Amino acid sequence: MFVNVDTVHDSPNFPEQVDVVVIGAGIVGTTTAYELACRGVSVALLEKGLIGCEQSSRNWGWVRQQNRDMFELPLAMHSLNRWEAMSGEIGRDVGFRRSGIVYTTDNPESLAKWEAWGEKARAHGFVSQVLTAEQAHERAPGTTSRWLGGIWSPTDGHAEPAMACPAIASGARERGAYVHQNCAVRGLELSGGRISGVWTERGLIRTSSVICAGGAWSSRFCRRHGVELPAANIMGTTVQTTTAPEVTPGCLTTPKIALRRRLDGGYTLALPGRGRVEISPQGLRYATKFYGAYRSKLAKKLQVRVGRSFFQGPEAAGSWQFDQISPFERQRILDPTPDMVQARAALAGLHAEYPSLKGVHLARAWGGMIDTTPDMVPIISPVEAIPGFIIASGFSGHGFGIVPAAGQLTADLITGATPVVDPAPYHIDRFARGSRIRQPEMM
Repeated sequence: MFVNVDTVHDSPNFPEQVDVVVIGAGIVGTTTAYELACRGVSVALLEKGLIGCEQSSRNWGWVRQQNRDMFELPLAMHSLNRWEAMSGEIGRDVGFRRSGIVYTTDNPESLAKWEAWGEKARAHGFVSQVLTAEQAHERAPGTTSRWLGGIWSPTDGHAEPAMACPAIASGARERGAYVHQNCAVRGLELSGGRISGVWTERGLIRTSSVICAGGAWSSRFCRRHGVELPAANIMGTTVQTTTAPEVTPGCLTTPKIALRRRLDGGYTLALPGRGRVEISPQGLRYATKFYGAYRSKLAKKLQVRVGRSFFQGPEAAGSWQFDQISPFERQRILDPTPDMVQARAALAGLHAEYPSLKGVHLARAWGGMIDTTPDMVPIISPVEAIPGFIIASGFSGHGFGIVPAAGQLTADLITGATPVVDPAPYHIDRFARGSRIRQPEMM
């Protein structure tokens, strides 16, 4: 089911030449294009479908520092400040509210893990509060569960996915970026081993720098040019409820459900950690790199099955010519079917947790495809084999909250500016043949 996103108007003119082309107008691509436009860089933001209509409008909307992989925490901390400033800069509401995030648990191992994480996070300057059982219930009153405790991060927040991406894209266009939807990039034009342009369905745009921010489609695009981008696309299901009384102003995770208060008065719900992986040519190609991830506790709730991904979509096999219709045009908007069993279970979990909300119903449910790396840390990296080509992808379901800083970092790398954070942890070479892959630490 498509998610309703705010409308973005295309630029009146199509460019013949720009400094930078950004492929993909999800939250990563739009934020990067915005940062480049603010620096006076000539940039074209190209989207095969409509802006923000894939995973960027289908995520939970959490903007958090709490429980990040330590490699992601610097990006998350820097992003919180950018989220807060962005609405004022752009002149449009991106839906950001700094309302805090609460995690609760009845598992002593989880509580110990959060406490240990908090000790490491203090070294980065981030402080959260470990909650007793009584304090956890004070932060989320009205529940039926008897929690052992929890953790509270008051400086975290949330934003509205359907608002944020279009607002940022419009801000980029108003600062001089070319923005064009229904315009797929079919491939890179190379001259002497360097980028000299991109082939789109509307023709060639000359450029010396390209950023691939194609989300679930990035790996297939890169393979067309001999670049190995290990990625697995995980399909998740998210639920929107009808209007409901407020039980939390922000985000809350319990052992049963994860929920976020929406600006429209309902909740966004999901079952934490649940998802589906389909067997596909791309999945088989990178299976050994994901061996550690699939064996970890993080993958215990994933369902593996055969589906359409083997024959079509971002994980299928096959090549194409740049003067022919590409796979990106055949599937303008990736719209996976939601798992209604999960959707109903999420709503039942809400009713069980909060008896006062038993009159709340499921308004809609949607599926999303999350591009995931073997260590669940994003790739924000130049490709040494193709000078001028940078990948910003593989955000593993964590991208929405950290993209303001990720967009800045990507813009830094493409322009040669001093990086806003150390880019080394996000380099693609960490997945090179023979390299040891870290176990996922994301919670």
